[in-house]
Amino acid sequence: MQAKVLIADDHPLFRAAMRQALADIVGNEITEASSFEQARQSLLDDDDIELVFLDLNMPGNEGLTGLSELRTQFPSVLVVIVSAEENPVVIRNAIALGSSGYIPKSTPLPVISEAVNQILEGEQWLPPGLDESLPEYESEHEKQFAEKLAQLTPHQFKVLKMMAEGLLNKQIAYELDISESTVKQHVSAVLRKLGVINRTKAGIIFKQVMDSD
Repeated sequence: MQAKVLIADDHPLFRAAMRQALADIVGNEITEASSFEQARQSLLDDDDIELVFLDLNMPGNEGLTGLSELRTQFPSVLVVIVSAEENPVVIRNAIALGSSGYIPKSTPLPVISEAVNQILEGEQWLPPGLDESLPEYESEHEKQFAEKLAQLTPHQFKVLKMMAEGLLNKQIAYELDISESTVKQHVSAVLRKLGVINRTKAGIIFKQVMDSD
């Protein structure tokens, strides 16, 4: 099955290994990026890219925020997390945030090839045996919060991220080069969509869901 793929990882050796695993599946239709900003720019420049393999901790990507940003900005693109991190809580959150799969970097290349085929066929892929052992969310509210993040627009997501970092409305307005009244509108929309009563609560849960430590 042919598909245009983006490998977003800051380790050249791993990108080379991924190319090898993908060669028989997608041929030469592979783009590479060594930072999150390069990955996002690649998607902006080429709307034929169908699948992204995203390193969880590459430069510019903080935990699962990169996954949510790409899923928000490019909803038609499949995103798969590839990481040395094998914490079941992180994997659970990645799936809740819209990842089409989670591939640990310890996965043998033949298994990666099988995973890619499965994902391109529209299925979700997790390491064998893991799908039944993922931990439950500590609260239903946290689970719903993770699912509701997908409803945010790209600007709303950026505002939420900055809220979680503790920035004030006027600081967010400066960073995004928009008016403070526009920021207030985004904040109101974010709180409404997420079903939380204030920005402090939104920021706390955001960090809990996004944290990859």
